[in-house]
Amino acid sequence: MFDPIYIHGKNFVTPMGGIRHSAAEPFVIDWLCHWSTLLMGRSSIFMNDVGRDMLIHASKFDVDEAQYLLPLAEDSTLLEQLLYNAAKPVVDKHVPSARTALVLATTKGNVSFLEEGRTADAQLPVLAKKMAKVLGIQTEPIIVSQACVSGLLALSVAKRLIQMGQYDDAVVLAGDTISEFVLAGFEAFQAVSRDPCRPFDKDRAGLSLGEAAACVYVSKEKGEFKILGEAAINDAHHISGPSRTGEGLVQSVLRAGKEANIDIKDIDFISAHGTATLYNDEMEAIAFNRLGLQNVPLHSLKGYFGHTLGAAGLLETIVGMMCLQFETLIPTKGFETLGVSQPLNIIQQTDYVKMTRFLKTASGFGGTNAAMIIEKTIDLA
Repeated sequence: MFDPIYIHGKNFVTPMGGIRHSAAEPFVIDWLCHWSTLLMGRSSIFMNDVGRDMLIHASKFDVDEAQYLLPLAEDSTLLEQLLYNAAKPVVDKHVPSARTALVLATTKGNVSFLEEGRTADAQLPVLAKKMAKVLGIQTEPIIVSQACVSGLLALSVAKRLIQMGQYDDAVVLAGDTISEFVLAGFEAFQAVSRDPCRPFDKDRAGLSLGEAAACVYVSKEKGEFKILGEAAINDAHHISGPSRTGEGLVQSVLRAGKEANIDIKDIDFISAHGTATLYNDEMEAIAFNRLGLQNVPLHSLKGYFGHTLGAAGLLETIVGMMCLQFETLIPTKGFETLGVSQPLNIIQQTDYVKMTRFLKTASGFGGTNAAMIIEKTIDLA
């Protein structure tokens, strides 16, 4: 029997922005500011120029927003700045020791360096070691790059490493930015929507990309949120297409529920992957119905932040914890009419209900799937 693992500090940075308390004070971007914006139903997805005169709807930092980030080295990339800004408040509160792990999740890292011929600088270990150094983490960083489940899987990896006694605690950090390389990849699959994405809707036409970084601190010390169970299953169905039966996602949820030692129907809501692509949303609907979860309130957050790739799983887990904290169900932005073959209880308006635990799921290229059940341990409202 392993010791339970708890999530403590949390923070994330997205183009959704923050708040300036007065003209003389700095612009603040933190999770609490984002929560206020979410409650207002605002999205950070707008028409953006992503290079070479390519205009798409995306959640992307502009120059005005980026200038309010905490400064890093002058030659730092936007991704490095986002990761640092997400992690700095967390490590300031939970000072790393010689036995603190850094688990970094990203799908592409500084891939734009390849356009400049800087092959060595584009390698993920270079990014990970730089972040460990600036955050004062002494251990060798661990990289999780497993398509779009990376952020959620990184949290699972940190949990397991602590339970096995390899580390005392861990900083889990996830991030990705939009690049021509990333856009070209999704365009090749005809997966990018010309309009803001509409998860699970009958008129959905693809995803909206997003930029973000997110960070949490995890340890055995009892905290506000407990990881009840988690699992990651690869269905090996196809290099890009999800399983038509949802088998990998079904098995991930079942195994997470088994570790949690609960009936999986005893969850208060689902934070789904919900990319708004035709095949992903259909697969999730099939999987949740196979699990008997079709009546559980469910949302996708992609309509607010876009698909933030390696950051998505961790970012959306933090928002899920905020939903538990404030006992608030956040609706699925962009959804109007159900457009999948199986019934789902899509959250369509903000609601305030007593909640204890939620299920977070993620799926990605290569047949990857992950699930995690998180419980609120104390009344935080």
